[in-house]
Amino acid sequence: MEIDRQEIVDELRGRGEDDVADRAERELPEVVDTDTHADLLHQLGINPMDLLGGVAGTFG
Repeated sequence: MEIDRQEIVDELRGRGEDDVADRAERELPEVVDTDTHADLLHQLGINPMDLLGGVAGTFG
């Protein structure tokens, strides 16, 4: 699955984790592949499924 880096950064900033958001901006590519970057996402405290927020169920 691919996610825009900005969505991840926005999620982190929304949690008040500005330092972690800054790290995400530096270390993640503009489009994040959740399989390729799974370890870094885990280190950042990001569960990609949380970013979908129910969107996956609306495409059927």
